[in-house]
Amino acid sequence: MATYIYETVPDSPDVPVRRFEIKQSMKEAPLSYDPETGQRVRRVIAGGLGIMVGARSSVKSVKSTCGTGRCGCC
Repeated sequence: MATYIYETVPDSPDVPVRRFEIKQSMKEAPLSYDPETGQRVRRVIAGGLGIMVGARSSVKSVKSTCGTGRCGCC
């Protein structure tokens, strides 16, 4: 199950926006209304968090040839 962030879409500028998280299956349709207030909601697109563990670079250090004309940049 994924955790999605939603925010209410107020009908007037006097009503504050409420953000909340809810766990849903990816197969479920997005919510249309806040389960607590009944206001219309929209799903908020947020960046995820990725953690890489044990990844090591296999690229060998190459002596720079930049400026010599051999690398193609000059």
